[in-house]
Amino acid sequence: MNELELVKLAENPDPRAPCLLLIDTSASMSGNPINALNDGLRTFYQDVMRDELARRRVEVAVLSFGHGGVTVQQDFVTVDDWTPTDLKSGGSTPMGEAIDKGLELLRGRKDMYKAAGLQYYRPWVFLITDGEPTDTWQDAAKRMQDEDAAKGLVFFSVGVEEANMMKLAQVASPSRPPLKLKGLQFAELFLWLSQSQQRVSHSRVGDQLALPPIGWAEVGT
Repeated sequence: MNELELVKLAENPDPRAPCLLLIDTSASMSGNPINALNDGLRTFYQDVMRDELARRRVEVAVLSFGHGGVTVQQDFVTVDDWTPTDLKSGGSTPMGEAIDKGLELLRGRKDMYKAAGLQYYRPWVFLITDGEPTDTWQDAAKRMQDEDAAKGLVFFSVGVEEANMMKLAQVASPSRPPLKLKGLQFAELFLWLSQSQQRVSHSRVGDQLALPPIGWAEVGT
């Protein structure tokens, strides 16, 4: 276990709200979609940074799958320690590997919280994809769904443009169907995510929350 990271965690005793972003950067995201997505990530960062409490409590990790394979673009850090970088598109869609890697990151971070004596809110996992998985994904999806059902995390899945929503419905948690992004409304999506995370970070650990209305998507079929 990373001793330096434990010291850093201990310097901020606030409870943490981990948010893991699993982002499809395959070739089909090229052009306007990847540009809109990168703009959305910056919107998320800027909006959370306006909230003094949320910027200390919300932790972000970004894992991309597509360009360069499965890549940890950012391991978990509080938003005030994060600098969004532009993601590049290309390659296939190894979604199953990305889900497994994301769950591994999350388990490691929970262990760090426990070792540092920190409370944490139920982690959010946000999957954004415009394609179909090009690897074996069924076992990974089942592990994510089981974690969600056991209240170990909250799993959201979002389909972009030509995403196979029927396939995504099999990846998503049965209790939380996938959402279809309207056009390229990434800015609206990430603003909603920011406002949701701010509500989480201002609550008490374990509280039930009413989330902002979702105006950027429709339920996929």
